[in-house]
Parts: sequence; structure tokens; C-alpha cells
Amino acid sequence: MDKHMTYAQAGVDIEEGAAAVDAIKDAVHSTYRPEVIGDIGGFGGLFSAAAFKDMDDPIMISGTDGVGTKLKLAQLLGKHDTVGVDLVAMCVNDILACGAEPLFFLDYIAIGKLRREHVAEVVGGIAEGCRQAGCALVGGEMAEHPGVMDPDDYDLSGFTVGVVDRPKMIGPDKVHEGDVLVGLKSSGFHSNGYSLVRRVLAEGKTAEELAAPCETLGGRALGEALLAPTRIYVKPVLGCLRALPGAVHALAHITGGGITENLNRALPDTLDALVDTAAWEVPAVIRLGCEAAGLSDEEALKTFNMGLGMILIVDPAQVDAVTASLRDAGEDPVVVGSVVPGTGVVEYEG
Repeated sequence: MDKHMTYAQAGVDIEEGAAAVDAIKDAVHSTYRPEVIGDIGGFGGLFSAAAFKDMDDPIMISGTDGVGTKLKLAQLLGKHDTVGVDLVAMCVNDILACGAEPLFFLDYIAIGKLRREHVAEVVGGIAEGCRQAGCALVGGEMAEHPGVMDPDDYDLSGFTVGVVDRPKMIGPDKVHEGDVLVGLKSSGFHSNGYSLVRRVLAEGKTAEELAAPCETLGGRALGEALLAPTRIYVKPVLGCLRALPGAVHALAHITGGGITENLNRALPDTLDALVDTAAWEVPAVIRLGCEAAGLSDEEALKTFNMGLGMILIVDPAQVDAVTASLRDAGEDPVVVGSVVPGTGVVEYEG
């Protein structure tokens, strides 16, 4: 064996990596806030604490997540921008549950074979998600994994940091009996349940079959419906929290585990959430997935978001004001239940 081997011969292309960084700079710059210091390419992302200056007791909140096996559908269909939005959404919606404003975001892209145009598409989606959330993309990592991942495979991880003033934090300790549940609609499955979704809706299908119009979905392609990006609720919800202090007591980001295993996280252990499942319409693609998997209603409600990506727990005297604020911000809120005495679980009626 020849003892001389370069990094490129081992499968890592440093020059392509540098070209990929150049290809994403404009997208990254489009997310910058005034607090960003410097530029990408350094050893760390810099962000000024000026955002804290008007707060009594600023609390920093962090969140990290990924996109999961939805990435396999993106790879099959050759569409890589929407999963970048998903990555941001999964992180920023989580920290929003405390009432936090996302400040900045970092990403990690592990890929079998790095190609600048591929990475630029993914990061373009991440930048779009950051713009929707109002946070800055201040850095990240692109790691080429020859011999570990197939050339077309990749995985994504994201990390966000936000801030909330302690007196304005929301959470289970603020929830009271009689509070009203207000749901915000999802775009579909969002980024959860895709190991099951792929198994029952996509397994064995070609990209062409997934791109064909689907009668059950009103002519929309199944692949398009399955790749619909996770909705980002940051701006409408933060706008509501700021305009109506104290009106929203808590909120839940409905992700893996569905309504059953997420709404309970916003409750104290002395109260239940009573959800009226007849109050909103389940999206067609979710109904299709539930039917294909043969899920009972109970199973579906603890697997998928069922059409609600976020649920706010609201002071009953402020429901009209909260829903009006959300509508003004482009949401279509719906009252889906109330808070009742109990043991900290989610119950259903309807």
C-alpha cells in the first residue's frame, strides 16, 4: 500500500467545503440582526447582549433538535430546502413555550459527500426559517463523513438560544382552572412521526409516484404534502404576548407524542386539559396517514399533531383579544377546549 494519502483521497474535499461556505454567505447574511458581531468563518458566533438591556431579569433559554427521518423523503425527492425550515422550527417553537424570543441559531450538517449546491439548498432553507423566526444564523458546521454515510445521505441538527424576561415567563405554574385552549393550525405532519408515515405512505413508491397528483389530497402531490415545512409560530405568538401581557398563561408545541404527550407538559399536576376533537378539521394528509396505519383515535392523538402545531392556554377573559391578535398576524386560531380539575393529563371529548 502506498503510504502517502491525502485528505481528499480519503474522501474529504476541503476545497469543496470552502466553496460551500462561499455559496451560503448571502443566505446567512440575510438573517443577521443588529446584535450580530463579525461574520461566519470564525471559531465562534458572536452576539451582543444588547437585546437584554430593557429586561429586569433576562433568562437565556436554549433548545436543540433535528428533523428526523423526514430527511429520507427529502433525499428521495431531491428537495432539500424545506427541511432547513423544519430544523429551525423544531428548535424555536420549543423555546417559544416559555415565552422566549429566539436570538440566534446554529446548525450542524453531516453529509456523505459534500456538494456546494446541495449544502446551499439546505442552508437556504435554514436561513428562511431564521428569517421567519427573527433569529440570526451565526454559525454552523458542515462535516463530510466518507465511509460512514452514503454519498447522498445527510443529517441535520440545530441549536437555538433565546431570552425572556423572568417576570414575563409563561408556563404550567400560571395555568388555572377554567383557562381556555386555543389551537394554531399545522401544515401537516410537521417533523414528527415520519418513521411511521414513510412506512405506510411512501415505502415502495418512486419519486415520480410521490410527485403525481393525489386525488385524496385534492390533486396535491403526496410528496409535496409530506415535505410541507413545519410552521414557525414565533412572530404571531410573541406579538400576542407583548400586546396582551398576562393573557397567555402557557403554551405547548405539539411534536412527537402528539397532543396527548405534549399538551400535558404545559399543565400543573392538579389540572387536566379537556380537548374537543370536533373543534377543528384534521388535515387530509394526516387523515390519510392515520387510515393507512389503521390507528385508533387514541393512538393517533399520541402520535401526530392532528392539525394543531401549537396550543395556547389562555385567560378566559382574554380569549377574544388573543384570537383577534393572532388573526391579525395571519393565524387562524380555534378554541379547542378548556382546563379542568385533574391530575395533569390530557382528556378528550367530541
